[in-house]
Amino acid sequence: MTAVAADDAAAPRRVVSLNMCTDELVLLLAAPEQVVSVTHLARSPHEFAFWRTARRYPANDSSVASVAGLRPDLIVTMGGLARDRERLARRLGADLLVLPFPASLDDIERSVTTLADRLGRRERGRHFVAALHRLRSAKPDAAIPALFLSGGGETHYPGSLGAQWLELAGVTAPDDLGGRVPAERVLVAPPSVVIRSDYRRAQTSRGHFWPGYRFIENAHRTRTIWTDGRRWTCGGPALMPEIVRIREALAL
Repeated sequence: MTAVAADDAAAPRRVVSLNMCTDELVLLLAAPEQVVSVTHLARSPHEFAFWRTARRYPANDSSVASVAGLRPDLIVTMGGLARDRERLARRLGADLLVLPFPASLDDIERSVTTLADRLGRRERGRHFVAALHRLRSAKPDAAIPALFLSGGGETHYPGSLGAQWLELAGVTAPDDLGGRVPAERVLVAPPSVVIRSDYRRAQTSRGHFWPGYRFIENAHRTRTIWTDGRRWTCGGPALMPEIVRIREALAL
């Protein structure tokens, strides 16, 4: 039996992903020979942690029309799809799997299981679900107050998916903030620990000139832990090794 058919003889043979977040899931779960296209964003080292793997496959522009010539039998996307695209997928003879945008760690588990089953890769899906269970069960008993910051002072608000991941790293975030931190807040009360996204760190942007960063850099008692911002974009299972790394860094 081939790797594709190991779990399900009826598994799809030509899979395309039309969303960067499903690119992540497809590349983690599918057998390499099943994948025939991912989005152009997945091939960018600025956007996607697995860009080297993504570059093995043709790029699409997130439309069904852009993959028509690849003769897909399964099209995977996330969040929703216009009716005309759904009709086009049917005309191509392809099944369409639309995964919901995750709002919780449980949502991630469900999407992993759903896609793995559809790919005929159930054992691969169970591997990632088990890894997430181990990560959740090993959550530190004592949480360390820390502030997550990405471009422009954006943060993960309490209860969000990002905040749930941070909890697994042993981080407790301020509960009186929304999705963005006022620069004045950092000036008046510098955090003891900042977990700072390095998303497009080497590129000049208005977000990187947010005044709060300057205040943090001048706060000698603030410790900064950098994190791979690309992995936080989708908040999927690709975050697991990053959470372990942050957990270990906090323990030093």
